[in-house]
Amino acid sequence: MPNPLVRASRSIWRASGVTEGERAIPEETAIALTFNTATYAVMMATPQDLEDFAVGFSLTEGVISSIDAIDSIDIVEEEIGIELRIWLKAREAVEFLGRRRKMAGPTGCGLCGIESLTEAMRPPPKVGEGRSFTPAEIMAAIESLSPMQVLNHETRAVHAAGFYEPKRGLVALREDVGRHNALDKLAGALARQGTSAREGLVVLTSRISIEMVQKAAMIGAPVLAAVSAPTALAVRMADAAGMTLIAIARKDGFEVFTHPRRVKGKIASHVA
Repeated sequence: MPNPLVRASRSIWRASGVTEGERAIPEETAIALTFNTATYAVMMATPQDLEDFAVGFSLTEGVISSIDAIDSIDIVEEEIGIELRIWLKAREAVEFLGRRRKMAGPTGCGLCGIESLTEAMRPPPKVGEGRSFTPAEIMAAIESLSPMQVLNHETRAVHAAGFYEPKRGLVALREDVGRHNALDKLAGALARQGTSAREGLVVLTSRISIEMVQKAAMIGAPVLAAVSAPTALAVRMADAAGMTLIAIARKDGFEVFTHPRRVKGKIASHVA
């Protein structure tokens, strides 16, 4: 497999002059996801944690409802990219291929396998109640990300998605050049280790767009938190899903946009 990190030569221009050196940058690879030989989408992604990506993408895009639907996964490296060959079990394969024949064609972004505006705006599933979190627990979840962002420490160019439980801390974290991909990889990691997203919170280093809410809802996450801001559509979608949406989470506090009942207790009084 390609190395997810590449060291590139570059000229460094500063007020003091020009020097030569290297910089660590993330690799970006075309990754095709196929289900029983039918191509579903081609994504540009970081070539690591690819089995997690295959499982998580299948779940968050609604191709499967459980990891048990997957029979096997083959990772095939080709000259111009990587193919993730996902083999579904017989019943799920029949259902998928039936749906696939009705599609106009997949896209290469965060909204995959869609054929209409209606499909792009599909209502997310309702999330369960889950549990509530104190402000201190939410801040601890946000602060737990940075020390574990190995690839970003080297490159300063990738997103991360993590899952936090108060009793266990940061359960899993995945990185990718694409924020959607990082969340897909996290979803796959949780499914493969048998961890439910219902009792913790998903934490992102990126902004929150509609796709991120849809994907989080597909794995049943009641709370989604991010260091950046949400879009207006993401707020409406999270509200419809019954999801608590927390954003602009920094060292001095955070902002709750939907369903604040899951945030309990007080935060430092100086936070506006």
